[in-house]
Amino acid sequence: MKYIIVFVLMFTFTFGMKVTHKAWEKGKTFSDYLESHNISAGLLESISKEDQKFLSEINRNYKYYELKDNTGTLVQSLIPISKEMQIHLFKKRESGGYGFDIIPIEYKSDEYFAEVDIESNPYSDTLKTIKQKKVAERLGQALKNCIDTKKLRKGDQLSFIYTQRTRLGQIYHMPDIKVVSLISRAKESFIYVDEDGDGHKEGAKRSEFTKEGDYTHLVPLRDRSNRLGMPLRHVRITSKFTYRRWHPILKRYRPHHGTDFGGRTGTPLLAVYGGKITYAGWMGGYGKVVKIKHPRGYESLYAHQSRIRVHRGEQVKKGQIIGYVGNTGRSTGPHLHFGLKRYGKWVNPMKHLKRKSMNKSKYNKIVIKNAKENRTKLLAYLKNDTTSYIWGKEQSANVKLQDKEALENAK
Repeated sequence: MKYIIVFVLMFTFTFGMKVTHKAWEKGKTFSDYLESHNISAGLLESISKEDQKFLSEINRNYKYYELKDNTGTLVQSLIPISKEMQIHLFKKRESGGYGFDIIPIEYKSDEYFAEVDIESNPYSDTLKTIKQKKVAERLGQALKNCIDTKKLRKGDQLSFIYTQRTRLGQIYHMPDIKVVSLISRAKESFIYVDEDGDGHKEGAKRSEFTKEGDYTHLVPLRDRSNRLGMPLRHVRITSKFTYRRWHPILKRYRPHHGTDFGGRTGTPLLAVYGGKITYAGWMGGYGKVVKIKHPRGYESLYAHQSRIRVHRGEQVKKGQIIGYVGNTGRSTGPHLHFGLKRYGKWVNPMKHLKRKSMNKSKYNKIVIKNAKENRTKLLAYLKNDTTSYIWGKEQSANVKLQDKEALENAK
């Protein structure tokens, strides 16, 4: 990585600097933030159009850090735009002006064990046992559609392992539950949890283990509605959706809020669902772009087109040609960058699009990696009488953020 931010956790800071940790205010823009700290609007103008699009991704779901000196002047701030990337705003030592960058978020991810005796219900009993609301919520999601929690009796037992991220000593983002053991009426059953947090009970219909120890489950499509079509007739994915991707042209990490499909210039692009064209034109590094607003909170984006075939305000139908694959904007070759939003948030398109090859299938195949390995781990925790990890109060610590410009000079 070109730039590295060094975090030194301490409860006292020798130069009188203080760190605050707060939530982003509703309706607040990055421009408002700069103005509140008397930072020149020239900084905003200096940010590339490619990076300016990420400024709208700041939201209240993520807390940000500020480091101020003893006069109250902002020295540095770290403002998340996703669970993997953050804006780094920093005061330059020599000029006194401010610099801007988008960098990966540094965090720890550790594995934890929990054992919960049922007295009332899984949520309340988990919260009471380990003092962590997010884990209790995630457990409820894993059990939903797997078991009828109302039939659990006092004395039943839930055990599970999960991973939790922490950032600068504080809980960061939602936990990922891996596997759950339920002992009820002297019978033990296991539930394996996919990357979306949904549980799949061992022994369910149309489920099995693979030779690699993964757990596969065919889920009826009516349970996971995928009514959006594909934006191309012949699908070849060249780059996947990720919150943290090394940009091949910019030579730095940036989020990749979409899926790239390879294709020859002139290949027709299809509307994934019916809707209204909200944008049709040039959009910075995206080149020629079409955006469509669909029902159920969806909005799709088709970038790098060679030619646009629709205009703003037009109503289109699912499967209608709206443009053609191209190489316009910041692009390494002919392809479609396809982005998908749901209620204003970028989502992984491949979890919502329905592949043509699935049209004749009644099921969606869910693969849970390392399921058998995680079950073995859980049984080992139980055999060793491991006690549940109990979360204490989140501690706020002062954080020293090494100046970025100094790192550049020392490089």
